[in-house]
Amino acid sequence: MSQNNTAKKVEDLGVDDVDMEQLAIESEDEVVEEVEESVSFATSTKALDATQLYLSEIGYSPLLTAEEEVLYARRALRGDEAARKRMIESNLRLVVKISRRYSNRGLALLDLVEEGNLGLIRAVEKFDPERGFRFSTYATWWIRQTIERAIMNQTRTIRLPIHVVKELNVYLRTARELAQKLDHEPTAEDIAFQLDKPVEDVNRMLRLNERISSVDNPIGGDSEKALLDIIPDEKEGGPESTTQDDDMKKSIVHWLQELNPKQREVLARRFGLLGHEASTLEDVGREIGLTRERVRQIQVEGLRRLRDMLTHQGLSIESLFNQEH
Repeated sequence: MSQNNTAKKVEDLGVDDVDMEQLAIESEDEVVEEVEESVSFATSTKALDATQLYLSEIGYSPLLTAEEEVLYARRALRGDEAARKRMIESNLRLVVKISRRYSNRGLALLDLVEEGNLGLIRAVEKFDPERGFRFSTYATWWIRQTIERAIMNQTRTIRLPIHVVKELNVYLRTARELAQKLDHEPTAEDIAFQLDKPVEDVNRMLRLNERISSVDNPIGGDSEKALLDIIPDEKEGGPESTTQDDDMKKSIVHWLQELNPKQREVLARRFGLLGHEASTLEDVGREIGLTRERVRQIQVEGLRRLRDMLTHQGLSIESLFNQEH
């Protein structure tokens, strides 16, 4: 497996599963010991399979000391490609260690490692050495995220309403931000405190994550956009990151401008558009001073008007909004 193969499109992760248990990484000595055993076995076998060959290849990259870690991380942040590569290579064994925990979950070990390597690359890009904790702690969170996402994309079959997905993304985005600040994996309590939300709500939404079908699948027709690609996310750049996505975002904003102010506000608040976070009917009602039923009626009216406009664009209203709940 080459470095180029693992360095394919690495994007911010929207809908990923978060294991809310306290992060507990085994010592690096244990990581080295386990991988060295695999390397020893690989080198003593005449017919090396792909997994053993990969383990033998990465076994010769020495781990970084804490001081070296800070040094290379600082250089990587300044754009030093050699430092970035050094950090990645020295932590490939950590990816293997974590990947093995997900064996028998539907993906081969090398596939798990491939996904985990993407998380490692992302961690190197995001890591701030001035926070004072080890890179392995931070990298483990990203590695697990990409592996768990890959597993779920293989198995999940239930699609949640898009406004629920958007709400879940708020929790996951907060967890990612906290992972950069804390010296442990964010817990449900950490996320709830940061968002001023009940812990029960956070736990409920995170449990739903395991049931979401892939929101990365194309929406259909001639478009290759996925649902989350076409819903603007101003906090993370969202569709503004590419010209095509920017055009799609402008179209959505244009369609909303065709509605009356009340319809536009309700839909924006319900589905997390125009700078708003996705909210329930009750929450929208409290925010704008209307009953839940009145909010629902306005939503139906707005969606009905949008349906006609979207039809002329070759899209269905269901591709962008979900009318349930």
